[in-house]
Amino acid sequence: MLVLNSCGIRRAGDQAEIAAFCAHVIELDLSHNNLQNWHEISKIVSNIPNLEFLNLSSNPLAGMTLEPQCAEAFSRVRRLVLNNTQVSWDTVVRLTREIPELEELFLCLNEYSSVSTSSVACPSLRLLHITDNSLQDWAEVRKFGSMFPGLDTLVMANNNLASIQDGKDILQRLFPNLRSINLHNSGLNRWADIEKLNFFPKLEEVRLQGIPLLQTYTNVERRSLMIAHLPSISLLNGSVVTDSEREDAERFFIRYHLDYPEEELPYRYHCLVTKYGKLEPLAEIDLRPRCRAQVEVHCEGKVEQSEAHNEDCNFCETFRCERLIDQTHHGIPHFVQHPLGPKKLQLHSPDRARLPVATNSRSTNEGLTLNIRLDQTVAELKKQLTTVVQLSTSNMRIYYIDKFSAFGPEEMKYNTRALHSYSIQDGDEILVVPKTK
Repeated sequence: MLVLNSCGIRRAGDQAEIAAFCAHVIELDLSHNNLQNWHEISKIVSNIPNLEFLNLSSNPLAGMTLEPQCAEAFSRVRRLVLNNTQVSWDTVVRLTREIPELEELFLCLNEYSSVSTSSVACPSLRLLHITDNSLQDWAEVRKFGSMFPGLDTLVMANNNLASIQDGKDILQRLFPNLRSINLHNSGLNRWADIEKLNFFPKLEEVRLQGIPLLQTYTNVERRSLMIAHLPSISLLNGSVVTDSEREDAERFFIRYHLDYPEEELPYRYHCLVTKYGKLEPLAEIDLRPRCRAQVEVHCEGKVEQSEAHNEDCNFCETFRCERLIDQTHHGIPHFVQHPLGPKKLQLHSPDRARLPVATNSRSTNEGLTLNIRLDQTVAELKKQLTTVVQLSTSNMRIYYIDKFSAFGPEEMKYNTRALHSYSIQDGDEILVVPKTK
């Protein structure tokens, strides 16, 4: 490959030297030069016998006429790039006539708003890349079908194409081999246009982003609705469509249209109902982790209470296990299962107890209900509990009691552990026990 881009080249120079130095060149990049004459370009090309790829992008070729004798020099080229050259469409037609084995043609940024047909087709062309032009009418696109009957890939992004106007018979006849189409940033705004893509008999890949039709949908809705509308495609916007994704998308499509009036239901809906039947709406389940929980806090020993609750207090605590505090075992709670099952055990504090009136908490006759954050750690919970019980964080041990568990309380001994890992629910209990010295 020989790259001579941005070298300020205006003329061919000595043809003998070109033939000597470029005898084995297969690919030639002459983009971003100052070649303005097809005659000079043909001198270069005619002296490179093995040339298959030619890039003339961003050379000022607007208004330049390509004579038949000059066009013959390009006959061996298979891939031709004429982006941003402003080359006329008549010149393009002449080149396609003179290059019998042309496979790829790039015509981006040339301001085409219309094209003319050719009496001689170019059946060898497989790829037409004609993005960033001004082709808005499908009548112009239709001409590509008759000019390039073997077309496999059509890239038409950024052309503001308004609609696909042909029906099934015409699209099948004009584009019998089209496998991939790119309509990014076109002007399509009807689902009927999307459904017409199904009429291309061999279409497998579609690229359709940035079109007005999809602007009001979420990303998930866009992809699901597109897949459901296009049953034959295997690639959408560059991503493979798996069998499971297709089934999910088609089921989503049915449910998405459940509330539509009968007269507004698309044809594809009836096809999918025949396949899956009428589906019920999915149940809405919030799988986000809980952020807070209301727990009941109990403390052995003295606790704080406001003046409004300055009275002896009895803690009536109902658990699946009775709590018995054995001070001879270093103040660690022991739990003995009652032979007759859960029963209410009443503990009497010998001292006068005082409960606080704190934010996010309320006093009950069975303890103190506290609203705790589940994203905090055990250490942070202990700090919160210091506002409730008359103990410092270093002088307390706390236990989590699951109201539905048959097992005993679990000591919350790891200060860095997050509370949500305990699966704390509303109504569960926290027991605070003072450490013994």
